[in-house]
Amino acid sequence: MTQRTFRILVRGSFDALTDGQRAELLAEAAEHDVLTAAFTEEGHLSYDLAARPFFTFRVLEHGEREEDIAAATVRAETAAELWLTDRGYGYKNLRSTAQDLSLAPLGARQKRERGGN
Repeated sequence: MTQRTFRILVRGSFDALTDGQRAELLAEAAEHDVLTAAFTEEGHLSYDLAARPFFTFRVLEHGEREEDIAAATVRAETAAELWLTDRGYGYKNLRSTAQDLSLAPLGARQKRERGGN
């Protein structure tokens, strides 16, 4: 079977942060900037806490069948929860969206590379 790649976004908002936690997140903001966000297998958190209390945790997962995306989404949500909990950050309203890249439409460059119009 062909391995499929899934990109999963877990979104939520920080909840009940202490002043110390907020200061810590603001100090580390450059590492979590939306402009440098990436989908990684370990997960990458991005936020702009100075503007709003929301975050996005991006995860790259894999599976063999289209149906594997549901389990991959659960793993991504669990990874986000663990990342936040391990650091003592409160959160709420987690919701996820997932994309199977094998089903995504090709961009113009990809079409040219494959010889399409």
